[in-house]
Amino acid sequence: MDVNVGTIDRTIRIVGGAALIVATLAGWIGPWGWVGVVPLATGVFRFCPAYRLFGFSSCGR
Repeated sequence: MDVNVGTIDRTIRIVGGAALIVATLAGWIGPWGWVGVVPLATGVFRFCPAYRLFGFSSCGR
């Protein structure tokens, strides 16, 4: 599994995913907020299957 998620992209994914999960647990938004697990996981593992599918990478050269 190649790394294809860069540092800034990774930070945004982790913060955004965690925010959605926290908002769901707090009851501020509905159960759709569990979709935050996806960006959180892709940020933690630094791999995005959609990026690979389209041949994109946000990592520096």
